[in-house]
Amino acid sequence: MITLRPGDERGQTQTNWLASRHTFSFNQYFDRNHMNFSDLRVINEDWVKGGTGFGTHPHQDMEIVTYVLKGALAHKDSAGGEGLISAGEVQRMTAGTGIEHSEYNASATEEVHLYQIWFKPNQRGLTPGYEQKAFAGAEKQGQWRIVASPDGRAGSLTINQDATLYLAASKAGEALTYDFAETRRAWLQVTRGQVRLGENTLKAGDGAAIDNESALTVTAETDAEALLFDLR
Repeated sequence: MITLRPGDERGQTQTNWLASRHTFSFNQYFDRNHMNFSDLRVINEDWVKGGTGFGTHPHQDMEIVTYVLKGALAHKDSAGGEGLISAGEVQRMTAGTGIEHSEYNASATEEVHLYQIWFKPNQRGLTPGYEQKAFAGAEKQGQWRIVASPDGRAGSLTINQDATLYLAASKAGEALTYDFAETRRAWLQVTRGQVRLGENTLKAGDGAAIDNESALTVTAETDAEALLFDLR
């Protein structure tokens, strides 16, 4: 069964420096029909204006994955860590016992476009930490590239949850298939372009929950990119 989550029906936050779209209930957006999906708690798509960003704020007991599509995001945390997440890079932050950090657009003028994804962790009270990697275009072109997994396989980031995150870029007309292990669920999030999933057309920002399917085929109707979550 495929259940669509159209991008233009997502919750939203709009300020003079931030445009954000929320797949699931977040902050002041609440919808009891869209609280989470399996261990996925947050999928936020953010556009942050140059010279602005999120001030210091706390997180606890959450696995947070940030993927930058355009621009660069600077971050700094209460443990003394700081760095830059550039376009094409993915970062995993384990909030664990608690951490405070800030996230700012690294450019004074150019917008940064990113996805921030929260997974519920498989246990509470983990030691906070970061991991970050770049996934070159060739690695994700025409295939499902593992970017995060419970065991860090194939050079992916390691997340503390039974979830695997894939990233794929496809040229128009190209089809990618994914086979599911029994009892697994999935979420597809289109980040660029337009794809076809079964009888459904999804454009950038659209998502889909996938239940009780043994396989799926995603066909690019334009040059496109998508995230695929394999979940319990």
